[in-house]
Parts: sequence; structure tokens; C-alpha cells
Amino acid sequence: MLTDAQRHEAVASLLESHRTKVQGRRPSEMFPEIEIEDSYAISSMVAEARIAEGRRIVGHKVGLTSRAMQAASKIDEPDYGYMFDDLVLQDGAEVPFNRFCVPRVEPELTFVLKDALKGPGVGLVDVLRATEWVVPSIEIIDARVTEPRRIFDTVADNGAAAGTVLGGRPVRPDEVDLRWVGAIFHRNAAIEETGIAAGVLGHPAMAVAWLANKLGAFGTTLEPGHMILSGSFTRPVWANKGDTLHADFGPLGSVAVRFV
Repeated sequence: MLTDAQRHEAVASLLESHRTKVQGRRPSEMFPEIEIEDSYAISSMVAEARIAEGRRIVGHKVGLTSRAMQAASKIDEPDYGYMFDDLVLQDGAEVPFNRFCVPRVEPELTFVLKDALKGPGVGLVDVLRATEWVVPSIEIIDARVTEPRRIFDTVADNGAAAGTVLGGRPVRPDEVDLRWVGAIFHRNAAIEETGIAAGVLGHPAMAVAWLANKLGAFGTTLEPGHMILSGSFTRPVWANKGDTLHADFGPLGSVAVRFV
């Protein structure tokens, strides 16, 4: 485990990268003895600093929800980060490219809660019962630290959260079989990725259940009105300046974002 001084050093480096949009050193490079508990503590400290600056937590994101991504990261469970009010974007948003270090994008489903969820013991049906809307989305992820990143670095870096574009046709959780929601993901005119939401832990609501149970162990509740990004069901797609990224969710409509 890291000392408080070491954790604060990692926090300062990450906050500097947030400010300058220049990648900083990896926490695992700075402190090879880092453990996953340190990474979550660092992420929470960065979140506290952002709140002190006037930002507001509006939900969470879940990542590493596919077996392939877990194997690549050498971890056997998902991870999570915080969503802030300034990271929420609307369909068709034009986003300055210089707001990011190295942005990538992923299609996923966002769950908007109408009731609180708190673990332990939260299951799929509990999540569906507590959900008001499921919204087709594009998540923007960013790496504020250099390669090669390890799971410790991604967790400390708030799960790489950098933005969420909401759009498409929001649906009630019982309107469709969420496992079979698919997306065709375009960069400009080219199809880069395709996938279906069952790639997220078998059912995207299970990502929300995992989060509720994970945070419940720390006494944290998923609040009504909060948004939970359930994780990507494709590989990340690189975004360059001038690119338009477009996710076609079929009957659930589409979402787009342009980097300018």
C-alpha cells in the first residue's frame, strides 16, 4: 500500500494532466508497489478535488465489462469511475479536440435511475425495477497517463472517463430485450466496430448491479437521477481532430459527436 504522501503525489500529477491536457507519469511507474485499493483511493481524491472546484457528481461509469478487456488488463472484475456534470454532452455535440489528451470513443447504454440502489444483494431485476430510462450513448475516454497503462493506472485515472454523449431514443427498461440492443459504430464514412449489449456481463444491467454491490461495501448508494454508463460492447475507436463518430443503435436511434 502507498503512503498518504505517495497518493497525494499521484493525485497532483493527474490533476496537472487534467489542467494541461498533457499525459503525465503512470502511477504504477511512479510507485511500482501500488495496489488496486491505492488506485481507487487516488481516484476518489481526484474526484474530491474536482468537487472542490465546483463540479458535481451525476453518476458513475463502469468499465472492463467484457471478458476480453478483463483478460487484457489482467483483472477478473470490472472497474468504475465518477461522472461529473461537465462531462455530459448531447447528441450532435461538437467537442474541442484540445479538451483531451488522446481521446477514444465507445458505444454503450446509459441507465438513468428513478430509485436508489444500494448493495449488497442487488441483482438484475432490482436494477431494472430502479431504472427509469435506458439511453443510447457514446462514451469518450481519455488517457491522462502514458503507455503502457496497467489496471492500476486506469482506475486511478477515473476509469479514463472524459465525456458521455446522450442521444437516440431513450427506452423504458422493459420495452426491449436489452441484451440484444446492437450498435454499428462509424468514424466518418467507415464502419469501425459492431456489437451487441450482451457483451456486457451477459446483460448490461448486470454492470449496474455490480457497481451497486461494489459501492455498497463502502456505504455508498446509487442515487435517484444518477446516470450509470454500463460499459462498452465494442473495442474503443480512436478519434482525431475533424472526425465525426456516429453510433447507430437501430430501433433505438443514433448518437453522434464531432471533434473540432
